[in-house]
Amino acid sequence: MSEPYNVLFLCTGNSARSILAEAILNRVGAGKFKAYSAGSHPKGEVHPYALQLLKSLNYDTSFARSKDWQEFAERGAPEMNFVFTVCDNAANESCPVWPGQPMTAHWGVPDPAAVEGTEAEKHLAFAEAYRMLNNRISIFVSLPINAVDRLALQKRLDEIGRNLPKAG
Repeated sequence: MSEPYNVLFLCTGNSARSILAEAILNRVGAGKFKAYSAGSHPKGEVHPYALQLLKSLNYDTSFARSKDWQEFAERGAPEMNFVFTVCDNAANESCPVWPGQPMTAHWGVPDPAAVEGTEAEKHLAFAEAYRMLNNRISIFVSLPINAVDRLALQKRLDEIGRNLPKAG
């Protein structure tokens, strides 16, 4: 078996969406992918609703910590094969840009931590972010990464971020 592909999920605060994505990919892509997450301006702590949701879905949350993306740019850090931004351009968030040669795509997801309303509405926003990320990541892990050229793969990664199937 070859080394797993390293994947970095980037967002601004690294407290919710990128943490959820890291957890999902490490579960559904176990053995084939190793996921990480970071933020350009990390909050310093993981949002409690993100942790609560992951625990309710039987994820081990011991990995979860809010990290600065510079941690992955330092000498000795894992070399990334893929970098995905999950911040939401529609919300006028500034998404970090990753330098270097990994394949990149933008998979924008609305920020559940920004939702105002009842507790139920806030929890629903986290569940919806999880659903969107889980759908995209499930498609990603099923791609024949070794069997397609880089240009075709880039096109497919971009499509995953734009054409998210609706819940059915």
